Parts: sequence; structure tokens; C-alpha cells
Amino acid sequence: MNLPAALQRLASPRRDTRGSHGAPTRTNAGLIFAIVIVMWGVNWPVSKALLAHVSPWWSTAFRSTVGMLTLFIICAATRRLVWPKRGDLPVILSVGLLHMTVFSLLVAISLQYVSAGRSAVLAYTTPLWVMPAARLWLGEALTPRRLVGIAFGLLGIAVMFNPLAFDWHDRNAVFGNALVLASALVWAIAIVHMRAHRWVNGPFELSPWQLLLASVILSTLALLFDGPPRIAGVTGFAGLMTYGGIVGGGIAYWLAGVVTRQLPAGVTSLGLLGVPVVGTLASAFLLRESLGLDVWLALALIVGGIALGTVSKPPSAASASNAPGTSTDEPTATPCRTDPAT
Repeated sequence: MNLPAALQRLASPRRDTRGSHGAPTRTNAGLIFAIVIVMWGVNWPVSKALLAHVSPWWSTAFRSTVGMLTLFIICAATRRLVWPKRGDLPVILSVGLLHMTVFSLLVAISLQYVSAGRSAVLAYTTPLWVMPAARLWLGEALTPRRLVGIAFGLLGIAVMFNPLAFDWHDRNAVFGNALVLASALVWAIAIVHMRAHRWVNGPFELSPWQLLLASVILSTLALLFDGPPRIAGVTGFAGLMTYGGIVGGGIAYWLAGVVTRQLPAGVTSLGLLGVPVVGTLASAFLLRESLGLDVWLALALIVGGIALGTVSKPPSAASASNAPGTSTDEPTATPCRTDPAT
């Protein structure tokens, strides 16, 4: 449910790491977090496979709706269902429109022309655009470490689009790849706004409302541009939608919200970088995608660049205990969606 990479940390620097009664231990949290990474990574080939059963318009609309219903049920069952406050309406609109609607739709359309593994790598360039955008709009410093990270990431993109590995004469390939990069930029704008927003309720509590907005818009667009849904192979479609909307969508997002409260920011930032790696491997295994050396080299450069630019050294125990945002009363951001379509 759908949030790429060190994006959890990018969306909000505040985190409660002290633990609470009934919360998973660090060891259990790490194991669950690893499962979440796999869930989100597998969502990439699942998203691609869904296009054999339904159009990208309806694939996005259905997954958004199933994910929304799943999160409403989970929030109600865990007593975290809240009515949105006026102060949170801007972030509901920005995330619901930019990330959960535009990002998801652009990725779904692009998967008609781009392999799932390649899409996962390009979509995870988002943190590279967040860093300069945060400098421009939030006044955050572009440190030497971040500049080196951006340089590595851009080098990775250049590797993927070098004329020896990419056919610039294939209009469909150019169009599809451009859509993925555009989706990453849109996602970056949503993340910067999330960082600037003063949260009333937490990101997890607002996520079903953001998905509600996205589901209404996506369903309306699908009906207008694609007509009534035409599903080929109902059984296969149902299985993929169950995974994409419920398992890899609502459930994975909920579990991530639970365990990331128990893990240090650096651990989750680095851990979420495993999503495009799993997505690329899962696409090669499940869809038999042939991925060249350029994709793997670009993946290493992009992931390494993001790690350099977004993962900082952990503070000392003393400074951490006195740092702002350690109170359990403050909203703690759960990861932004890391898969393309819920």
C-alpha cells in the first residue's frame, strides 16, 4: 500500500522507539518487517500480472478499493479508526490525489510497456528527487553526503538509459519509462508535503481516508476512459487481487505501521531499500523477466545512492532520549506505500 524505500523516514523524521506493552520485541519486529519487505516487493510482479486480466485503469481502481476496505476493517478492529480533522485535510488531499491516485495510475499504465523489475527500480528513484525538493521547499541542507548520494542515483539512471542497453527508437518503451519517472516525481512532491504537514492524526489513521478519495477518483476515471470493467479469467484475477489488495496491501501496511515503531529509523530506511531488490528478483522469477546487467548495476547505484543520502548516523543514547518526537503522544509516521497500486 502502496510506500517506496527510505521514504518512511523521508515522510516524517519523528519516531517512537521506546516500545509499548503488547508491542513486538525488536527481534520479532525485525522478522515481521522482513516479511513486509517481501510482501511489498512481490506486489510489483503481481501488478504486472493483473494487466493480463483487466485494464490498468480498473486494476488500479480495484486494488485501491480493496486496500481501502481492508484498512478500514483493520483500523476499526484495532480501535484506530478516526474521523479526519480539518487540520489533516490538506495531507489527505495531497497524498490521496498525488500518491494514491496519480502515482498508482501512472505506474499501472507504464507496466504495459515496462518490465515489473525495471519499474520497481525506477520508481524507487523517488528519494533522489525528495532531497533537492526538500532543500527548495523546506530549507533542508544538501550535505556533501546527500550530494554524493544523488550523484550515485543519477549515475544509476544514466546506466539504465544508455543507448547500448535502451532502445531510444522504441516509442512505447520511452513512453512507459517516462511514466515511471514521472510517477516518482509526483510521489516526491507528496512526500515533501507530508514532511511539512503538522499532523493531527497519524499517517496510518488517515490512510483509509486517503484511499477512499483515491478509490472514488480512480473508479470514476476508469469508467469515463475505459468503460465498464472487462475481466478476463475471473479466478486468476481474484487470486491476484486478493494478494495485491489485501495481503500485500492493507495487511502489509498495517504490519509495517506496527513494527516500524519498534525499529530504529536507520534500520527501516535501509530495510525498505530491499523492496526494489525483492521486486526485481520476484519479477525475474515469477514472470520470467530477462533483466540485463544494466538493470542490476543501476539498482546497486540507485539503492546505494539513496542509502548514502537518506540514512544518517544514529544519535547517541543521551541525545536520542532528549530528542523531540520521542513521546508516544506524537503521531509516528508509518511507511508510505511501497507498491504501485493499492
